[in-house]
Amino acid sequence: MNSTRLLLIDDHPLFRNGLAQLFAASEDFDVVGQAGSGREGIAMAVNLAPALVLLDLHMPGLSGLQVLDELRQLQLGCKIMVLTASIDRDELLTAMRLGANGYVLKETEPDALLCHVRNCGQGAVILDDSLATLLSEQPLQSPVLDGSLTEREGQTLSLIALGMSNKQIGRELGISDGTVKVYVKSLLKKLRLHSRLELAAWVHRFTVPDRPRSH
Repeated sequence: MNSTRLLLIDDHPLFRNGLAQLFAASEDFDVVGQAGSGREGIAMAVNLAPALVLLDLHMPGLSGLQVLDELRQLQLGCKIMVLTASIDRDELLTAMRLGANGYVLKETEPDALLCHVRNCGQGAVILDDSLATLLSEQPLQSPVLDGSLTEREGQTLSLIALGMSNKQIGRELGISDGTVKVYVKSLLKKLRLHSRLELAAWVHRFTVPDRPRSH
């Protein structure tokens, strides 16, 4: 099995090296680079072509959100998971709007972090449960909906909120990956959102709080 090419961007050397050792011990990952600043991380992402970037938010110079924005504009095709110590709703919402594929707290247990990053690399949406709770406890304005959702779109949206990738959704609904992509594109347009993570968060904000979910 091919290992996921992983780039770490964090300004704390001790924490960054600890992450590198954690992922290096797993056959699922190949840590291709470690960056101590946002600008260095962007340069490494361009040169090393990682499949997934693990990104800290609070760094001197370019912030993690600025790095996220620039990486998305460069259209490198890598997935980006935010790993932060901050439980800040505005930062979470900004990261979702900028297209983050996942948002996880640094206090996450190592085994759980490995699982989150592994799933993110496979296309799943990753949102820490405590952050999903934060969103539901502080609701935003009513959702904007350009037209009603079809039954298939509603099913797709529910499965995205469960953290499923397009391939997993396709298997669950008995449809192709390409058809799932069409539904996802339609959902983003109808809900006026920008990313799968925002779609997942939308469900957590505007549906009943005891809805089952897994990440």
